[in-house]
Amino acid sequence: MKKNISGFTLLEMAMVLMIVGLLLGGLMPTLSAQMESRRINETRISMGEIQDALMGFAISNGRLPCPADPSIATGQTGAGTERTPPCISSNSAGVLPWATLGVDETDAWGNRYAYRVSSDFADAVGSTTYGCTPSPVPALSTFAICSSGTLDVLSAASGGTTVAIDVPAVIISHGKNAAGAYTTQGTQLPVGSDGDEQENSDGSADNNYVNHTPTPNFDDRVVWLSNNILLNRMVTAGKLP
Repeated sequence: MKKNISGFTLLEMAMVLMIVGLLLGGLMPTLSAQMESRRINETRISMGEIQDALMGFAISNGRLPCPADPSIATGQTGAGTERTPPCISSNSAGVLPWATLGVDETDAWGNRYAYRVSSDFADAVGSTTYGCTPSPVPALSTFAICSSGTLDVLSAASGGTTVAIDVPAVIISHGKNAAGAYTTQGTQLPVGSDGDEQENSDGSADNNYVNHTPTPNFDDRVVWLSNNILLNRMVTAGKLP
């Protein structure tokens, strides 16, 4: 007796594959958006830890660290360690000294964090360059209760409003598009044409940085140390009179 053997015809297989393809195609944007959201959140958490590490470094050493040399590749001598203070001129800008601080080297997109520090906050302890005339002179800190940072955060490079003024340090993730970011190989990626991202990638050319809601052309994430919070922590720790 013959058995009836049933199966898919080529047409039916093609239809099944087409339906599966459509389903997968519909899921891809959702999965991509979820992955991007996760990277943003990971970077946000990492930058919060960096702020805490900078505060801890200041309390322990009486100063903020200098930036690391951005041109040194990961694994090479000096990679991730702060430049020798004082941090003046071009030495005040670079990448986060991740090895010195014991924090992540890169953001969730695999690029290094940019870092800029106000010079008066990263001198050697006992320096006379406080940016003011303190009384009494601090013995355990390179900056004084009257010191003020020199970096400003604006809402736009041109015509923007002030977000934060006179901050001691700024940390930047250059986001998914990585415009102006330094790679782990020590090379800087193209800055791009967006004026706000250019402002965040010009090193020590000026003291202005930009932070605002992400747009199709701007996806930098910028955090900073508050002058008032830093001074308060230093007083509480007994580093400032």
